[in-house]
Amino acid sequence: MRVLVDTCVIVDALQDRKPFSENAKIIFYAVANKQIDGYISAKAITDIYYLTHRTTHSDESTRQILKTLLGLFDILYTTAIDCRKALSSDITDYEDAVMCETAERCEVDCIVTRNEKDYRKSKVKVMSPGELVKVLESTDDNE
Repeated sequence: MRVLVDTCVIVDALQDRKPFSENAKIIFYAVANKQIDGYISAKAITDIYYLTHRTTHSDESTRQILKTLLGLFDILYTTAIDCRKALSSDITDYEDAVMCETAERCEVDCIVTRNEKDYRKSKVKVMSPGELVKVLESTDDNE
């Protein structure tokens, strides 16, 4: 399963934001164990750097965290056409629309986010972290 993970879920795991971090960490483990193919958008990386640096107050520490993160997750790049298509999207939040266009073009199976309401009109399936964890657990049970 190819999963595009939203920034909020990544930061939940990195900053141990309770109560969200438990599911986020399970998703990290699933990516690390090759249970799923995990992706983040290129644009998300700068946001993750900014949010993580606010916690670490260290460029060196933050870059090390990003190196680890990029060792786990592959990066989906956003193209000019993704940005143009997002302008006419039914998704009202432009940033979310760009992510949906990128996900659709890259043929991911789902977008995992805690912000499901803004993705209601996504052509790509959207799941909460909890929903993905249930799918992962049911896959484990069937093996």
